[in-house]
Amino acid sequence: MTKLHHLIVTILLFPLFISCGQQEKEKSENSHKDAEFLYGICIDSLIVEQDIIKKNEFLSNILLEKKVSYNTIDYIARNHKNIFDVTKIKNGQKHTFLLSRDSIPQALYWIYEINKVDYAVFCLTDSLSAWVGQKDKFIKIETTKGTIKSSLWNAMIESGSDPNLVLKLSDIYAWTIDFFGIQPNDSYKLIYERIYIDGEPVEIGNIMAAYFENEKTGRYAFYFEQSGKTDYFDENGDNLRKAFLKAPLNYRRISSTFSEARRHPVTKIVRPHHGVDYAAPKGTPVQTIGDGVVIEKGFQKNGGGNYLKIKHNSTYTSVYMHLNGFAKGIKKGSNVKQGDLIGYVGSTGLSTGPHLDFRLLKNGKYINPLNFKSPSAEPVKKENKEQFNKDIAVWMNALNNI
Repeated sequence: MTKLHHLIVTILLFPLFISCGQQEKEKSENSHKDAEFLYGICIDSLIVEQDIIKKNEFLSNILLEKKVSYNTIDYIARNHKNIFDVTKIKNGQKHTFLLSRDSIPQALYWIYEINKVDYAVFCLTDSLSAWVGQKDKFIKIETTKGTIKSSLWNAMIESGSDPNLVLKLSDIYAWTIDFFGIQPNDSYKLIYERIYIDGEPVEIGNIMAAYFENEKTGRYAFYFEQSGKTDYFDENGDNLRKAFLKAPLNYRRISSTFSEARRHPVTKIVRPHHGVDYAAPKGTPVQTIGDGVVIEKGFQKNGGGNYLKIKHNSTYTSVYMHLNGFAKGIKKGSNVKQGDLIGYVGSTGLSTGPHLDFRLLKNGKYINPLNFKSPSAEPVKKENKEQFNKDIAVWMNALNNI
């Protein structure tokens, strides 16, 4: 039974909360059934004092108040920068003292919460050691659905969902749905992980199953692991990942499409426009649609401005024009991987505003990127198909019941 199948079975039996970081704690608790832990430290015989960093408060102020010596404070500041630089403590962050239960309590540990997940522990006794830990994470399976009226982002907001799901969803369907062409009345249903710490949601995990209806065509996506690698597959076991991304930058909008006769907005001359213009703010990251080699980098004096040309194989080449600049390290001869940052949206050359002019050539001839169908990556293997079918039957039923 796969990890995914265990997860699905659990969903059917009871509300799912999975502890992700408790193995070491559980080992200790097996021998001390009633022991209470905080930041991985047994606090049964300790006093716990919690507070937040106040404005203009420094480590020296905080520790001196607990009678910690200047030598100890100096040692921590000088020797534990590789753990956490205490000069970077921030106003409003939570911190905790663990003290002995003596007649005069002694500060044994000081813990600073770096963020919602990570914390730094400083031992204030003879060892003066320090380490970084992570709070226990809990994963809850949640669902959402929505119908698009204006944009996918707005649909997520209106349904009360985390808008970060938009980026995850666009990543999953990056090879099959052009999110620049989403239409009103397109709809979606999602089953996804939400990660909680201390009872508060902190981030979105994996989308486990999805159904997206675009232009009256429904597309499923199922998270599945095989050969130690995870990917998203449709209901037939075909990989949603393709040799080429559907678009070279994250979901914005199309301002001009492929055409054999378009009036140029600057020169007013009617001529072919063998690309797709993606309007986006200046500086928007541009990514390569597939693995390949940069064969040209420069400035096109005939109107293209800063541009890159990437050869993917003996058949396909992609072109990215009007760039504001290039990604660090990108040069002629650079090897790039699908999704790598290669440049930034700009308005160089003949351009009325910031946009990316993206073009695709097949055997040296321009083709319409919006109509291009890319070959798929590896599908579900034959030996995994039976388990895959069992898993998606459960996911489909769950999607239908949202």
